Amino acid sequence: MRVFLNLKAGLDRLGVPYRVNNYRHVRFNPEELVCLVGKPHLLEKFPKQAPLLFGTSIYNHPIDDEFLPKRHLVRQVLVPSQWVKQMFSKVWPDLVTVWPVGIDTARWAPSPAASKDVDVLVYDKIYRDREDHEETLIKPVVDELRRRGLIVEYLRYGSYVEWELLALSRRVKAMIYLSSHETQGIAVEQMMASGVPIFAWDPGGDWQTLEYLLRGVRFAPVTSVPYWDERCGVKFTGAEDLAPAFDDFWRGVQTGRFAPREMIVDNDLTLEAAAQAYVDIVAKYDY
Repeated sequence: MRVFLNLKAGLDRLGVPYRVNNYRHVRFNPEELVCLVGKPHLLEKFPKQAPLLFGTSIYNHPIDDEFLPKRHLVRQVLVPSQWVKQMFSKVWPDLVTVWPVGIDTARWAPSPAASKDVDVLVYDKIYRDREDHEETLIKPVVDELRRRGLIVEYLRYGSYVEWELLALSRRVKAMIYLSSHETQGIAVEQMMASGVPIFAWDPGGDWQTLEYLLRGVRFAPVTSVPYWDERCGVKFTGAEDLAPAFDDFWRGVQTGRFAPREMIVDNDLTLEAAAQAYVDIVAKYDY
């Protein structure tokens, strides 16, 4: 839903007209390109001969519908980042394009230093092997923050609403981001757009999704922050390098070394730039 809403908002800012869920128009104009941002069950609403721009909110992996391009006239499949493109292209070669959705940089904007009454927000998006990570990752992180006497807030993925994160973006000096991998990472990019430096757990390695491992899918490397450079903050891989990496990170926070919002803007991750990129893709495949 956030992808759809942000794309729509970007198109509005560009003044680009569009139709939303006008299935009747598609039935009477089956030759026109359909831009499907939504789950795969929506494919059944469109004629098989209708050309499709499909993505980004789609399958977790092409193995879920390997023969989709034989059933539908798919012009291109959109995915949010380069590592996902590499994984999808193993099944759908020459059919995958990277398109990340934009962030509302007006809504997610930096706040004055005087409003920063919280040192660190811990953003916990760990749900696989939760019990193991409680001991090997989350506890060491919490212990390190306690040792330093920092003021901490905590959010767990799936148990908050977006306005809570927005409110915290105004108050926190930094965020610790705990996620094993991300296809784009909208929440972390929203915080970056707010000027909040990130201390990111980025273990890399294999795509650890049991359902797909059991079906024979192997892919590496993944990342928790697909859009990143040294302006964003500091990454660490686990408890082993946590303390020295956090030392470097916190010095950078205190000295104002980081500029994560610049990365968002420079990589065209704004509403307007992402919407324009989408329009350019549509123009390429609308024939």
